[in-house]
Order: sequence, then C-alpha cells, then structure tokens
Amino acid sequence: LSESGVPQLVQPMIWDYAADLDVEGKVHLIEKYHRCGFSKVWLASAFKGATGVNQSLTLIGHHLKNHLQWLKVASNSPTDVLEGIALTGWQRYDHFSVLCELLPVAIPSLAVCLQALENGGYSEKTKENVEKLLGMSNLETETFMR
Repeated sequence: LSESGVPQLVQPMIWDYAADLDVEGKVHLIEKYHRCGFSKVWLASAFKGATGVNQSLTLIGHHLKNHLQWLKVASNSPTDVLEGIALTGWQRYDHFSVLCELLPVAIPSLAVCLQALENGGYSEKTKENVEKLLGMSNLETETFMR
C-alpha cells in the first residue's frame, strides 16, 4: 500500500457507529494506516440514523456512548495523525429503506454529541449547557424524548 502512492493522495476515514466500539482495535488500525504512509486519518460517527431500519426516534444515549468511545480512541492515538471526526446523520438506514429519524427529532442528539466532543466528555454541566441551548427543562439521554 505504501509503495502504491495512494497514501499521498487520500486520507482514510474509519467509520463505526457502535456504542461499544473496539477502542484498542481502532487505535491499532490508525497506527497501521500511519505506518503505511497515510499522514492523516479521519473518524466517522453518527448522531442519528444508524441504529435501525425503522427507527423513528433517536436513541441519544447510544450516540453519546459512541462519541465517548471515539474520544477514547482519539486520546490513545498519535496526536499528529487524526485530522478530525465527521458526525454523520443518516436519513435512511440504507438506500432501499424508508426515511428514518428525521432531523427535528435528532437535534437534541446532535447537540449532545457536539457538546461531548467539544468538552472532551459528558457531564452534568454539559447536559445543562445542552438544555440551555435548546430551551429544554429536562434532557433525557437514556429514554426517548417526550
């Protein structure tokens, strides 16, 4: 791969939407890409649309856990290799499915995930920031929003 010249032309993106992603495995994958000559690697998460084909409400807790796992990957990876993280929000679970989790119901999840990434984690203070930003009195991350 390193002899092909591809590492000078592209930056790979590692996708994983699992709440319990393999942190150590992802770190090893990043290191492997780096050894092959890729100077930068991207990470990809999802704030909606990645938990089921007929999902209509966003599982905020699932997506928050995914982002917290990606933060662990980032903190255990070489700092000069990671370029960034792409927060995806899928409108369809796959190309042959109906629409799932429309954006309005996913705004709280997006806000939680962005705040977790910006603050390097999630705490009561982070929750309060999201509630204030969204004008909510009680943000629920482990149940569906009412």
